[in-house]
Amino acid sequence: MAGRQRTSLRDRARYLFDRKLARSTGTLLSWLALGCLGVVVPVSTALVWMDPAAPRSLSGRLTAVWRTSAETLRLGVATGAPPRMLLSVLLGLIALLCVSTLVGVITTGLGDRLAELRRGRSTVLEREHAVVLGWSEQVFTVVAELVAALNGRGRGVVAVLADRDSAEMDAALAATPGTALGRRRSGRARLVCRSGTLTDPAALALVAPAVAGSVLVLPAEGAEADLEVVRILLALGSLIGAAAGPPVVAAVRDGRYLPAARLAAGPRGVVLETDMTTARLLVQSARRPGLSAVLRDLLDAAGAEFHVVEGERLAGSTFGEVAVRWEAACAVGLLRADGRPLLTPGPQTPLEPGDRLIVVAHDDTAPPTDCRTPTAPPEPPGNCRATPAQPPGPEAPVRVLLLGWNRRAPLIVDILRRTVRPDSVLDVVTGPDDELPPASPEPPSLAGRLAVSYHVGDLARPETLPAFDLSGYDSVIVLGTDAGAGGARPDDRTLLALLMLRAWEEETGHALPVVAELHDHRSRALAPLGPASDAVVRGELTALLMAQICRNPTLAPVFEEVFAARGGALGLRPAGRYVAPGRAASFATVVAAALRHGECAIGYRANAPRSTRHEGIRLCPGKSEHRVWAAEDEIVVVLPVPAVPAAADDTREGLLPRMRQDDTGTRRNTGMRQDTKGSDSCGGDPPELR
Repeated sequence: MAGRQRTSLRDRARYLFDRKLARSTGTLLSWLALGCLGVVVPVSTALVWMDPAAPRSLSGRLTAVWRTSAETLRLGVATGAPPRMLLSVLLGLIALLCVSTLVGVITTGLGDRLAELRRGRSTVLEREHAVVLGWSEQVFTVVAELVAALNGRGRGVVAVLADRDSAEMDAALAATPGTALGRRRSGRARLVCRSGTLTDPAALALVAPAVAGSVLVLPAEGAEADLEVVRILLALGSLIGAAAGPPVVAAVRDGRYLPAARLAAGPRGVVLETDMTTARLLVQSARRPGLSAVLRDLLDAAGAEFHVVEGERLAGSTFGEVAVRWEAACAVGLLRADGRPLLTPGPQTPLEPGDRLIVVAHDDTAPPTDCRTPTAPPEPPGNCRATPAQPPGPEAPVRVLLLGWNRRAPLIVDILRRTVRPDSVLDVVTGPDDELPPASPEPPSLAGRLAVSYHVGDLARPETLPAFDLSGYDSVIVLGTDAGAGGARPDDRTLLALLMLRAWEEETGHALPVVAELHDHRSRALAPLGPASDAVVRGELTALLMAQICRNPTLAPVFEEVFAARGGALGLRPAGRYVAPGRAASFATVVAAALRHGECAIGYRANAPRSTRHEGIRLCPGKSEHRVWAAEDEIVVVLPVPAVPAAADDTREGLLPRMRQDDTGTRRNTGMRQDTKGSDSCGGDPPELR
């Protein structure tokens, strides 16, 4: 045919050679032998004929060619009768076969051993190490925090066990940009990855959880992820035992599995809920933009963190004296001798023997030796707002726009319904493929508080968002799809929505308060956020909490109070509430004024012109630090317990679950003060959404 191309001789020869070699091992050996003879015999002949000392006779030269070829192929060099030469060749072949077999066995054994090591099947012989079980988007945050903390102590090992290839896990963790692991790969802390089935006690034994310092169980994606966590906790219990072992910190996505997970974790276990934590953080970030950045700064290994300090030398002092006169730390509460936390106590609360202080301090802060020495000279009377602020007036209803839908959306709607003023409005815009759950009955006590309306629209189309009066909303919440639903990259739809919102802001010149939920922490650098916008990485707060609790289990009841319904909470208050704007004052003055309001100041955020919501945050400054306070500055405070009367059918304890198992089934809240003022909390349910 005219269109047929001619095959070259080289391609035909290669095709024939490939067919011959693919037949069998015997064919391969035959071709190998012919190839060796085709090279060795001609070269040996050339060497003999070019040797001046070679025999002159043809038989002598052929004998010399035989000897040279035999020595090259290690077949023996015997000459004489043909049977003698054949026996020599047979002996050489047998020797060659034995040596080749021995080399092959050794090579195969070493290769299998190296492959076994690469697959992560060797047992970890470390002690007091950190064990991470599971693989999810949270593993990067958890491992980075653990490695950073271990590098601060000088040594340590983090062992990761998952049902994945260990080499892939090690490469993924080492290549993660922007984490402490990627920056401190050469530090003293080591990362060990092992591969195995997490529900198999034999596989769990590879990372030696019985002698570990702490064990973390991460929730994975999938319909049965929470059941998998329960099975892992049961496998840990069968391997370690219920009475002994290290502290176990686990997380589940769905609150329905919390009771089972806590029972499986045992008395030494702490179980968190990722979906509820993310939903609450999204709502609170929508209320107070910038709180998510404060929480990340407070919970990560770098900078200031929560600490528990022994207070034997402080017995007899009052909480107000310690809070104002401690230069290098910000006291926020007490941990009683019975383990009961008491956040934001009154300034006159005495420190009793056995009490410990709950402080926010930097890692390198040394414990104080004397808290009775003032850290700063007294301030002029005009600098401090000593009188309590006037109670706020009635709050107006709010308008919230929710873009997108996932499994956390019903939790957000429920939290908004319980916290906003009556006659508030929530508009929900879902995609054409989003499946809404069946509407749950609204409690009678919450009827009329929040009017929810649903709209269907494609957020990628420019005409979808302008159909709403965006300038009339108090906040906008953008949700992404769940992992594995609607595409491989859940953040794509979120980034498109943020891009459309940012274009609207630039066109109208109006700063829109937006908080977006992201799946991948690497998407935060890509998110087109405006000056009033913020991004929350789902599971990041839970991962930071898990790392904090595993490093210091004593903090578990403290975080339970900070992030539970009836505990303390974080908030951002205007600086003018505590100091006179435009005047220089020390941070000790701010702390003293906050104590008069029943709050504990732990830092501030300087709102400079054209700054974004996450800039200017400074936690735990020195008490003697002076600065001129502007009216736009905000103080980061730990707020007292809000006194919110719950309705008869308002099951707040079920809405905001606790972290630990309580044998009594009720919340221990003895000694917690009640405050009638509103709360801008990050942990508890505030009375109003502002």
